[in-house]
Amino acid sequence: MKLRNILLAVKDIEKSRQFYHKLFGLQTVLNSEGNMILTEGLVLQDEKIWREALGKEIIPENNFCELYFEEPEIEAFICKLETQYPSIQYVNRLTEYSWGQKMVRFYDLDGNLIEVRTPMYKGKL
Repeated sequence: MKLRNILLAVKDIEKSRQFYHKLFGLQTVLNSEGNMILTEGLVLQDEKIWREALGKEIIPENNFCELYFEEPEIEAFICKLETQYPSIQYVNRLTEYSWGQKMVRFYDLDGNLIEVRTPMYKGKL
């Protein structure tokens, strides 16, 4: 068995597509009826579809899970983030741990938690 995708419910699928493209370079693989598959296995779905499927309200900023990215040039990434999305809501501003790894956490446009860290390892895992 393989994990194929991670799905995020979003209010405005086009704004979310632009957000993930501008900041993380994700490309659109498929766009169909309120569902958009991006590279790296991220799926954006119109929150109305998700709400109907669950029969429950969507709770932004629930801090129950996060998307994790690695970026060796994290300061440049944060500069790009703040330039393109100056009102971004941080959970943790840039932090450097005693072992040298750096991390930042913030919410995307719909309150989904994102963490970006510098890589721990030189090679691929």
